[in-house]
Amino acid sequence: MLLKGILVCLLVFIVYNLFRALPILVKGQTDVPMSRYLGRRVLFSVVVFVILLIALATGVIEPNSRPY
Repeated sequence: MLLKGILVCLLVFIVYNLFRALPILVKGQTDVPMSRYLGRRVLFSVVVFVILLIALATGVIEPNSRPY
């Protein structure tokens, strides 16, 4: 259950960083570079992917064997 909570928090943080980059994209502010927020989003997406792969490899979570 802790793993799911961590993954949900990371996904919320990814969406948060995406919306933090939106005003910079729309208004063209140059105080903080947009690449900072988009880079964080990509970094945390990779972290989520790696956590899922490790959890699948160790058997913490199991994939759905039959989707129907």
